[in-house]
Amino acid sequence: MLDFYIQYIDRIPYKLKSPYDFSFLKKYGEVFKVYDDQDSGNICFGVKNGDRKYFIKFAGAPTARYSGKPGDAIARLKSAVSVYRDLAHPCLTRLIEAEETGGGFAAVFEWTDGECLGKMYPLSREKFLQLPDSTKLEVFHDIVDFHIHVARRGYVAVDFYDGSIMYDFGAKKTIICDIDCYAKRPYINTMGRMWGSSRFMSPEEFTLGAVIDEITNVYLMGATAFALFGGEKDRSIEAWRLNDELFVVASKAVNDDRSKRQQSLLEFKLEWEAARELST
Repeated sequence: MLDFYIQYIDRIPYKLKSPYDFSFLKKYGEVFKVYDDQDSGNICFGVKNGDRKYFIKFAGAPTARYSGKPGDAIARLKSAVSVYRDLAHPCLTRLIEAEETGGGFAAVFEWTDGECLGKMYPLSREKFLQLPDSTKLEVFHDIVDFHIHVARRGYVAVDFYDGSIMYDFGAKKTIICDIDCYAKRPYINTMGRMWGSSRFMSPEEFTLGAVIDEITNVYLMGATAFALFGGEKDRSIEAWRLNDELFVVASKAVNDDRSKRQQSLLEFKLEWEAARELST
């Protein structure tokens, strides 16, 4: 017996735990894509209205993989609105508007043709992984620069992982999405195990009461480097594809001892760029 319900909108099927009325989406346009596999409590829609396309993130429906309360998902999405506005950046998906609607809350973003690197999208992930390391180095440069911007704006990245990275193969553009959990500093771990993929999380993100700060995000950038250029959780030099000097920089960033990491994202970037120069 199926533990989810199949519903259709504009002839597109999607999964829910139980029926939900999405007729309110008609005011935005015609749905051409549904993303129903998130565990965040959000369900997302690609919508076309004339020659314009939008990405709509909606909280409040009984999504198939979410085990929490719809009201909590609504509260998180509402609080994320100011994050997207405060952290506006050329690499970040652009928020157009947000409103209470359809018994929940919708955030409307500009549509992008980027394809997601997350493991939940194996075809686009494999397509990206087949790109030359020179292209992936440029993507990594964009990711680091965005997070330097995040730090300068007084925020810390939370729940960033490869599912937050998209790449537009046609425009050759890095796009960062799904920064809903990013938070203003100072920020303390009040959960124990925080939101996120363990492949990208520092020890402090598993430690109740730990400070989550820019040094935490240095670890995140090191983990991202191993995801793009190494063996992800296999952080051995044998699985590393770039030069040894870059391996040293990435390894320093993912040191369990915070005091032995680079002490800022800018310091990480400068060390990375100096090591990269040695391979050119």
